[in-house]
Amino acid sequence: MSKLPEAMRNELRQDLKLGLRALDLAFDEVQIELLLDYLGLIEKWNRVYNLTAVREPMEMLSHHLLDSLAVVGPLVRETDGRPVRLLDVGSGAGLPGVVIAIACPHIEVTCVDAVAKKAAFIQQVASELALVNLHGLHSRVETLDRRRGEEGFDVIASRAFASLVDFVNWSHRALQIGGVWMALKGKHPQAELHALPPGIEVFHVEPVAVPGLKADRCVVWMRDRRA
Repeated sequence: MSKLPEAMRNELRQDLKLGLRALDLAFDEVQIELLLDYLGLIEKWNRVYNLTAVREPMEMLSHHLLDSLAVVGPLVRETDGRPVRLLDVGSGAGLPGVVIAIACPHIEVTCVDAVAKKAAFIQQVASELALVNLHGLHSRVETLDRRRGEEGFDVIASRAFASLVDFVNWSHRALQIGGVWMALKGKHPQAELHALPPGIEVFHVEPVAVPGLKADRCVVWMRDRRA
């Protein structure tokens, strides 16, 4: 496993704890160290696999870890803390899927990506960090179909993946009946909301604040009333 320099890791740990406090998230020390280990793995694999344009660990903390952690509270509230199956679409380096898997051990997380090396990275993270609730899947999301007998997902999430229209159209066959979409967006995506097809209900657009990041963020929650 890639090890961050100890001085840097200590600084990251401090900033991570401050961020968690600002997000009102109570993590134990094991979860905090897992997040730092994960950041170390991104930094290591990024040199070869080009997982993310963000290269510096301190920037990764705010732009990736804390940005993903900002949705944990809303997700837990929306699912009432129940054990659910979550699909992270176009997961890339595993954001927010890996972060959710660490933050919520009761949630079964599958990160799907059409790029084989990115799905392989997720599998490596699951193995090295012993995250039994995390799975990497090399596939196009539009090929996943609960109607073929495959198990559907209670929550389908995306972060910086595609327009809302493409997101729901490509993934709707993987959504369990009664499930919800959770799209992480920047500014309120008014034009994208208006472009959604009939039957897609947007039941909440929730602003979120990311510690250390001066940028607009929101979570768009949707249901499929056509199911």
